[in-house]
Amino acid sequence: MRADARRNADALTDAAKAVFASDGVDAPAKVIAERAGVGVGTLYRHFPQRSDLVVAVFQQAVDTCADAAAELAATAAPDDALALWLQRFTEFVATKRGLAAALHSGDPAFEALPGYFLGRLGDALTGLLSAAVEAGTIRADVDAPQLLRAVADLCHGAPTTEQSQLLVGLLVDGLRYRATG
Repeated sequence: MRADARRNADALTDAAKAVFASDGVDAPAKVIAERAGVGVGTLYRHFPQRSDLVVAVFQQAVDTCADAAAELAATAAPDDALALWLQRFTEFVATKRGLAAALHSGDPAFEALPGYFLGRLGDALTGLLSAAVEAGTIRADVDAPQLLRAVADLCHGAPTTEQSQLLVGLLVDGLRYRATG
């Protein structure tokens, strides 16, 4: 892809992320294109279907969250890195509520996303969990898919992101209870 085309695609993805967060995934294409500083034709050239744009925004958010695990593991104690990453994941879940409906709509364009989500985020979390268990700072009887599900459930039951983060903080305290260290 040419550099200008890559910049336009990135600008559209960034704009869609912001517009989806404020107006939902059904926001008009014109609003997204205007925010990106391009025409609607450019939007459709890069993302012929709305589902293509939703997938791109979702994958970008998953990648950003997953990539944060390595950064945190390099700069914090294992259990702190885990706690910090789970708070980032909490923000991810809380801000993707609008995308959840689209992703569970039955549209075949979204069929691969659960596997992508579990693969990228599960691998990131597995590394953090393993390091914290090895350090003896969290209990060893929880795996990444269970923890991803627990955090998602806590987030969906809470009315605000702050409430979700409080609940996830309690969950992390529970992981530290009965740790071997």
